[in-house]
Amino acid sequence: MPTPLTDTAIAILATDGFEQVELTKPKAALEEAGATVHVVSPESGSIKGWDQDHWGDSVDVDKTLSEADASAYDALVLPGGQINPDKLRIDGDALAFVKAFAAAGKPIAAICHAPWLLVEAGLIEGRKATSYTSIRTDLKNAGADVQNQSVVKDEDGPFVLITSRNPDDIPAFNQAIIETVGAAMPA
Repeated sequence: MPTPLTDTAIAILATDGFEQVELTKPKAALEEAGATVHVVSPESGSIKGWDQDHWGDSVDVDKTLSEADASAYDALVLPGGQINPDKLRIDGDALAFVKAFAAAGKPIAAICHAPWLLVEAGLIEGRKATSYTSIRTDLKNAGADVQNQSVVKDEDGPFVLITSRNPDDIPAFNQAIIETVGAAMPA
């Protein structure tokens, strides 16, 4: 029996300062489920993670934003950390990449501070979501129905939105992504 995500491709959009485990653990879980996963970033080479309170490991970039095409992917994952989404939300190409997934009706999963990108892209209004505690007011001010749960899956919009609060929620976050992308694939 094939793994649930065989023949799927998932993009993880990140730059320097991503929360280490919020990129590495979802990437590993998605690959274990059979997906092809590409780390997409504004810059080529590698990007450096943030590991709780210090710089972490580097991760290789598979494609730059200028090389990546949202239509080639089945879903988008946005890891958090404070630095990573703050840098990406002022990058026009990053915002266009996120908006392309939404416009195509493809699932978007964001954890921790990553919903900042959804706010900046104008994709959070009227959606159920969660995030790291410190940005929940930002989500609320942008019109989100903010909830305090390990994972919030909102299927009532033009795309499935999956959000989680912090690294403790990664197992539920990963499971929600795998189930959502798996359900969207033809049998």
